[in-house]
Amino acid sequence: MMRLLLVSLLLTAFPAAADTLKVLTGGAFKPVVMDMLADFEKATGHQVTVQNDTAGALSQRLRSGEAFDIVILPTTNLESLAAEGRVVGGSIKPFGKVGVGVAVALAAPQPDIGSVEGLRRTLLGARAVAYIDPASGGTSGIYVAKMFERLGIAAEMRPKSVLVRGGLSADKVANGEAEIALQQASELRLVPSVKFAGMLPADVQNWTVYAGALSPAARSKDAALALMAALSNRALEPILNKRGLEVP
Repeated sequence: MMRLLLVSLLLTAFPAAADTLKVLTGGAFKPVVMDMLADFEKATGHQVTVQNDTAGALSQRLRSGEAFDIVILPTTNLESLAAEGRVVGGSIKPFGKVGVGVAVALAAPQPDIGSVEGLRRTLLGARAVAYIDPASGGTSGIYVAKMFERLGIAAEMRPKSVLVRGGLSADKVANGEAEIALQQASELRLVPSVKFAGMLPADVQNWTVYAGALSPAARSKDAALALMAALSNRALEPILNKRGLEVP
């Protein structure tokens, strides 16, 4: 019902001629975009290509002059890009928020992650922990490295860290390279061959708000605004929740 409502709204509000849009998105929000894209394209006639990368890599691509119509990134990244004139500052619109989760092997017992001390013991007891390489500019990897410092275990975690340069850290659990994967929940849930164990404890949780912004050189502003409206519509809440995100 919610999906039908969204399609109806799009047909009513945006009866524009068909255009082609290029969307750049951080990996954590890509599943949501892909889930709603077919309905959007059918309702509007627009065609959309989607590319994903880490937040840091996408920011650098925009600074290098890559053409795009909409970019979806954490709000902090977009604010910096807006200050540089790389995106239209007044167009920034929040789409969803996501926290960092934990994944383990399907056959593994449920890890103790319900408290900060439990999480600390679990990480110290693990043979290997996979997370996104902070040097790649991934939002979750940068945070996880800082969390290890906050927990006072950075030195102990360094030799057992399995750093992933883009992609899905849970793949390292699936193939046995790591016992635990830490990444944004929406990306952990993309690997069905592991068990999503839950979210980090509230005291060390990091919520990232993903938002969209228009390119100053968007080829079709009307089509881009149509997609922005669809991505911020509350009718997408079931898709957000299914993918491990929440309404911002």
